[in-house]
Amino acid sequence: MASDLKNLSVFSTDELPDVSHHRFAILVSEWNTEVTEALFDGAYKTLLEHGAKPENVIRGNVPGSYELTLASQWFAQRDDIDAIIALGCVIQGETKHNDYINHAVAQGLTNVSLKTGKPVIFGVLTPNDQQQAIDRAGGKHGNKGDEAAITAIKMIGLQQQVYSKF
Repeated sequence: MASDLKNLSVFSTDELPDVSHHRFAILVSEWNTEVTEALFDGAYKTLLEHGAKPENVIRGNVPGSYELTLASQWFAQRDDIDAIIALGCVIQGETKHNDYINHAVAQGLTNVSLKTGKPVIFGVLTPNDQQQAIDRAGGKHGNKGDEAAITAIKMIGLQQQVYSKF
């Protein structure tokens, strides 16, 4: 569903797993910092609201969204990290750079997740303009950071379900 029809900060929190003992890495692009800082704030607060401990949330900064892939791989290779949340914002410009970057990042994060078996969450905004980005980073459409954090929590829960012995 298009985010202009849905608030990114409204989601089901039924049956969320206990994440108090899980460790999260939140990777934040420094490009479009006004937006990515708001995404980080949303993700961090949502993790804490749902049981993550502050000392179990590690932040890593990368220069731009393209670098989220390699940084995600580095964190996913750590035994003490359970999920990675990659946050960025690539705004459509006058060239097609956003198409190449967004595709590379989406594919790269998917590959890291499949390679490591850990949830790597795509929290990258792909708006047409700055206002759309602001609207999705705590504005009228909610915060993609909130949604990314809940997705990480739910994926940890699903992973526990899949690998638990009945």
